[in-house]
Amino acid sequence: MENLTTLSGVQPAVYKDGSTYYRASITHKGKHIALGSYDNPMMAHAAYLEARGIIENSAWELKDWKKDYALSFQKCVILVNFRDQGVYIGTPILLKKDFFLYYLSYNDILTFDIDDLFYYSSHSIMRRGSHLFVADYGSQISIYSRYGIPPYAVAGRDYRFINSDSTDLRYQNIEIINRYRGVRMYTEKGFQRYKAVIHIRSSYVIGHYNTEYEAAIAYNKAADILLKKGVKKKYELNYIEDLSSKDYADIYTHVKISKRIQNYNEMEVR
Repeated sequence: MENLTTLSGVQPAVYKDGSTYYRASITHKGKHIALGSYDNPMMAHAAYLEARGIIENSAWELKDWKKDYALSFQKCVILVNFRDQGVYIGTPILLKKDFFLYYLSYNDILTFDIDDLFYYSSHSIMRRGSHLFVADYGSQISIYSRYGIPPYAVAGRDYRFINSDSTDLRYQNIEIINRYRGVRMYTEKGFQRYKAVIHIRSSYVIGHYNTEYEAAIAYNKAADILLKKGVKKKYELNYIEDLSSKDYADIYTHVKISKRIQNYNEMEVR
């Protein structure tokens, strides 16, 4: 085996179990960049050579990456951005003029406003099916929550992407239709109205209202009624920060709830 002293960018290290692995790294513009860990010193050296080739060749583009590279695609994104923009970012971000691209993989790319750069430069995005999330303080947090999209929201009903591109998460492309749990907006005779719905064993219509505040508070009131009637379901209530406690209480007192919910009997349903 070739002497490790001749393999540039390779540093041997030891796992807790005593076995050896090899770290690859490169220094560019005074920045020491970790490239990854490898079981084979030659693979670590190959990663170093690939990184140097990317940094020293301005013609190298992300489309030139191949699956047999020692470097991960995400690491290549980081190197290209550092080479072209002079800014080192530890997550796979490619800066553009007024926005940036976040590469989950070669073909899975998200677009964000530049205002989100600080957050996503320190939080790695992961995907599980259609669920996009970051790890924060030990919890998995949906990135949609940054845009006012609650976890129970349904695309097309509660929110929509204006240009129909669900990978474009710029603020101007996201329209929130229903902000509150159990509230559905609809149009009647040219006017916007709101329907409140709550799920017990099936969906129950609470009522129809002129404002989303009334519908959201009606949902809360219906949940309180059902709880008192013995429904053993933990409803998460709507928090309405735009209303004072007095205005909330006034709406809560006067908002009408369907008789079907007022007369609901858990024992009869069973």
